Amino acid sequence: MTSAVPPHATPPAPDAERADGWAAPVATGPLDATVEVPGSKSLTNRLLVLAALADAPGTLRGALRSRDADLMIGALRALGAGIEEGDDPSTLRVTPAMLRGDVDVDTGLAGTVMRFLPPVAALADGPVRFDGDPEARVRPMLPVLAALRTIGVQVTSPDGGTPTHLPFTVHGRGRVAGGAVDVDASASSQFVSALLLAGARFERGLTLRHIGTTLPSLPHIAMTVATLRDVGVEVDDSRDGIWQVASGPVAARDVRVEPDLSNAAPFLAAALVGGGSVRVPGWPAQTTQPGALLPDLFSRLGAETRLDGDVLTVTGTGEVRGADLDLHAAGELAPTFAVLAALADSPSRLRGIAHLRGHETDRLAALATEITRLGGQAEETRDGLVITPRPLHGGLFRTYSDHRMATSAAVLGLRVPGVRVENVGTTAKTLPGFDAMWERMLGAVSVTAGEA
Repeated sequence: MTSAVPPHATPPAPDAERADGWAAPVATGPLDATVEVPGSKSLTNRLLVLAALADAPGTLRGALRSRDADLMIGALRALGAGIEEGDDPSTLRVTPAMLRGDVDVDTGLAGTVMRFLPPVAALADGPVRFDGDPEARVRPMLPVLAALRTIGVQVTSPDGGTPTHLPFTVHGRGRVAGGAVDVDASASSQFVSALLLAGARFERGLTLRHIGTTLPSLPHIAMTVATLRDVGVEVDDSRDGIWQVASGPVAARDVRVEPDLSNAAPFLAAALVGGGSVRVPGWPAQTTQPGALLPDLFSRLGAETRLDGDVLTVTGTGEVRGADLDLHAAGELAPTFAVLAALADSPSRLRGIAHLRGHETDRLAALATEITRLGGQAEETRDGLVITPRPLHGGLFRTYSDHRMATSAAVLGLRVPGVRVENVGTTAKTLPGFDAMWERMLGAVSVTAGEA
């Protein structure tokens, strides 16, 4: 029997946020579950920005409703866009309007909000004040703010100085001249995407050149370019590290958002750890999401993967192979693969992910600390982690207000009794009700075992 987990799962159980954490359930037999994940956060927030800049009303269907997405909706409404729910909360009707200033934007801990919206705010008719969660105030912001100053946009800190982090104010004047900018996006591809998304609304368009030594998460930039082209924006990316966006209108669209493939990662990983099969329907045949790399990555760790139509199935035996994985194009998957490495049969190396030090938390330090806390051996390198499997024990797995730390802890708990996840509710950033979905997926274990 299969267990179908709907995209809009029930909220966390009342005791999910106990002081000693959520008790991650152990897999007691092979899995047989189908998990429907909601829409992509990365696509939802890009599409919301473009819909708010469009030349007519548009509609998003299957949009993610999570804290990050709702923060983006709230920010765009504050700037003047009309955003209304349809019959389903995941259907959003967006009506563009003249962007207004003298407003406040709460970024929460959402990188897409704090980085994508300053270039949009520059088009408003007055000051737009940005601030967010305490953890957001340490996330890098300088590259996008410096780029805005290069093209004539005034950005100030509360003391009137030059900001490098939140909080700051973008002093919109209703127009941006645009032109050429150099950006060091070594810390995050979001700095490139942020400027590209608004570039068509600049009077001279935008020519952006990346001047850093590395450029992480290239699929996310490809996603931005693809969404821009889908709404009629002319983008020239024929030269490595250079993007040219022509000035022009942004077309309105009625678009369906793909499932979030990165959010599918921990559920599919459960098949490797617990054995059996987990299926995710709605898997796109072609996509710019970094999660498209999952079938190959899971195969390298010993899983069997199969795509039947739009259903991806991952089947495992309960054994995980160690591997050397270059995750520079998909750093957001690193927490899942770090805990799989801690459960593997041999050492693993995760590389190409130095930029994770600037995410919701320093993910490399956090993963090394928490895996070691439970008895494992995880060591930071210049650009990643080396993880040597050791006997693990239960205990509190701290999440540092990072949703992907919480979901990775749940994967670890499938094998290790007594793992408790601090603040599992932080998963609401991109996947509300994660703990309920996880428990329903595992509920198929006892049903299947009882019928065997």
